[in-house]
Amino acid sequence: MQGENRPIIEISNVSKHFGDKTVLDHVHLSIKKGEFVTILGPSGCGKTTLLRLIAGFHAASEGEIRIAGEEVNRIPPYKRPVNTVFQKYALFPHLNVYDNIAFGLKLKKMAQPDMEKKVKAALKMVGMTDYEYRDVDSLSGGQQQRVAIARAIVNEPEVLLLDEPLAALDLKMRKDMQMELKEMHRRLGITFVYVTHDQEEALTLSDTIVVMSEGKIQQIGTPTDIYNEPINSFVADFIGESNILNGTMVDDGEVIFCRHHFECVDKGFGKNVPVDVVVRPEDVYIFPVSDAAQLTGVVQSCIFKGVHYEMTVLCDDYEIMVQDYHAFEVGQEVGLLVKPFDIHIMHKERTCNTFEGVLKDDCHVEFLGCKFECLPVQGQAPDTPVTVEVDFDRIVLQDDAGDGMLTGEVKFILYKGDHYHLTVLSDWDENVFVDTNDVWDDGDQVGITIPKEAIRLKFV
Repeated sequence: MQGENRPIIEISNVSKHFGDKTVLDHVHLSIKKGEFVTILGPSGCGKTTLLRLIAGFHAASEGEIRIAGEEVNRIPPYKRPVNTVFQKYALFPHLNVYDNIAFGLKLKKMAQPDMEKKVKAALKMVGMTDYEYRDVDSLSGGQQQRVAIARAIVNEPEVLLLDEPLAALDLKMRKDMQMELKEMHRRLGITFVYVTHDQEEALTLSDTIVVMSEGKIQQIGTPTDIYNEPINSFVADFIGESNILNGTMVDDGEVIFCRHHFECVDKGFGKNVPVDVVVRPEDVYIFPVSDAAQLTGVVQSCIFKGVHYEMTVLCDDYEIMVQDYHAFEVGQEVGLLVKPFDIHIMHKERTCNTFEGVLKDDCHVEFLGCKFECLPVQGQAPDTPVTVEVDFDRIVLQDDAGDGMLTGEVKFILYKGDHYHLTVLSDWDENVFVDTNDVWDDGDQVGITIPKEAIRLKFV
């Protein structure tokens, strides 16, 4: 790939380790010249680390980063064709607006007339023409953010890196600055790589969204693709509101969820295959009970959200979130309908917990760093490698971490309509997936117990 067709940024098999902790895990990403790319994900997912690797503030533990076709792993930040705008702006308080913006040009020993021309052009670009001799401490947060952007773009970088630059602003100013950034990107024509945890911001600004979780890229696509065609339950849950439900793909075009058969448009999943079903709340039709209803239920809550009402409807044991312009009262019986093209089917990432273990004797197996009792096994030698399977709903969590066979921390909570699906990071640094009706919070420390009857062993 040569010339204009070559990506401006190529990230190949990049990992980053801080001690024993893996922050980025074999990341691959290609960014086209002139794109507005947003790296989106929750706190701790690795998005800022990835941006800092591109900028050169961190070194990759493995893999290669290329900018404009040149390998930059060993090139220091000031020699890379990028500039970074930080969340806290990092302006020099002892310099005025002009001198803050001109700082990089002075380091390059640019002639004064050329410098003045470039600084004034940058000030005009960010709408700060009359502020060049103002003290930066006298500026509002939004004005300081504009100065930080002007300081970055005055150096004419090929890539502008923005690390949550709007996070410190109030809601109205953040909305205004989103539109200004979008327009600025259009005028400048350079590549923007933007980091945020704000889903709405990503959908508003981006040409391409990169969704990250636990150091890995989950999905890359346009805002429309990411919202309408999420690749897994994490993306579906993280981007906007969703009803995410367990289902069974009966055959092409037919799926069961909430104990009801629905027509859908998805094909190629096979017959009687467990799947995850996503239905956005705005795609559920709600009306007084009639023969047209696919599901019937009772309204449990109704909250006005400014543009629409958000309602929770209990259909048998399943809670369905509905967004509609009309309100239905709590306690009212209603009908629900979902059209085939509004049902999105996803492959399940897993159907049970799978661990690598070692059979210690005929009734004990070691996995997750612990020795567990299992049902008796005949005819197998001690220290035989084994695959351990445990269903999600067979794992027991305790409030007191000391009561479990091992301990863990709740890292991700997904509501599946009639139960919660939890990701618990064990103290063995391996994820344990749990289905439960109990309510837990992110960050809860829990005890983990696995009954012997729940353990299935598979021998190679």
